[in-house]
Amino acid sequence: MDSRQRSNLAGGLILILIGGAFLAAQLVPDLFSWLDPAVNWPLIVIGVGVFLLLIGLLTGVPAMAVPACIVGGIGGLLYWQNATDYWESWSYVWTLIPGFVGVGIILSGLLSGQPRQAFREGGRTVLLSLVLFTIFGFLLGRDAFQGLLWPILIIAVGVVVLIRALFRFR
Repeated sequence: MDSRQRSNLAGGLILILIGGAFLAAQLVPDLFSWLDPAVNWPLIVIGVGVFLLLIGLLTGVPAMAVPACIVGGIGGLLYWQNATDYWESWSYVWTLIPGFVGVGIILSGLLSGQPRQAFREGGRTVLLSLVLFTIFGFLLGRDAFQGLLWPILIIAVGVVVLIRALFRFR
């Protein structure tokens, strides 16, 4: 099956799923009552991320995992912020977006059969994102960051240095 056929197959399946969901909503009005857009609107953003990943899987393009993880991760952040009403956290949670890219790189590498390179590149991006998140969270976040995260960050850096020393030794 060539890429055009896979794309048409994926498009047809996606249209059938969307149409089926709309039909089910018409026939059973309370079916999607849990999906109140006023409260759970970030689930739509997460759904778009899942949709992008599904398109990548169906069309045989594992690199679609990267934008899928970015969109899904941002949807997760929006869901958390909407649930806690702590929108000021954007001052530091934006630093997690490169981590979503790293997770997408790792997932793409797993799907394409190149896990070693993907873990190396994606892992660095995730680590950098977590370090930036910790620093910005300490500087701009709530008081919870003030006490606990610096010792955790020091321990994490120590673990990374230890692991790198062990792998260089071999």
